[in-house]
Amino acid sequence: MKLPSSRIFFFLAGLFCAGLLVFAMFLEYVLGLDPCPLCLSQRIVLIFIAIIALLAILQHSSQAYRIYGAITALAAAGGMWLAGRQIWLQHLPEEQAPACMPGLDYLKEFLPASEIIKIMITGTGDCTEVQWTFLSLSIPSWTFIAFTGFLIFGITEVVRQSRPKNVWL
Repeated sequence: MKLPSSRIFFFLAGLFCAGLLVFAMFLEYVLGLDPCPLCLSQRIVLIFIAIIALLAILQHSSQAYRIYGAITALAAAGGMWLAGRQIWLQHLPEEQAPACMPGLDYLKEFLPASEIIKIMITGTGDCTEVQWTFLSLSIPSWTFIAFTGFLIFGITEVVRQSRPKNVWL
């Protein structure tokens, strides 16, 4: 069985990223959920993967697909780490959870960029709150699943573009 072209797969990956980002905006602006620093970091990774997918669609070569697949896999692994950290924070006992902090808009006025980046990667007490669930899974659990899919996709593209063209994968 021959798989569809890499261009179609990258298009679908970019479309899926866009869908996830639109859903994140829906949760924020329609349902009124405030994203925590780790949520915002995961959004940045999704935007990055969407940009990589767009670049891959525009460049039509095996080598480019292999490189973009590797970058997608690395970004997805980073997204998995961020989502995994948030899942871990959500399951910490309350007394072990990090302290809550003011919003990022407030922090931008008083902290250097390096501290803000550290907060966005490590999370705050705000990241421990489960604000929404679907099928008993929280938002970071779903993004972890999505990033796992992107990781598998990226690795598959690297392997697929490294094989001779007459092989089914």
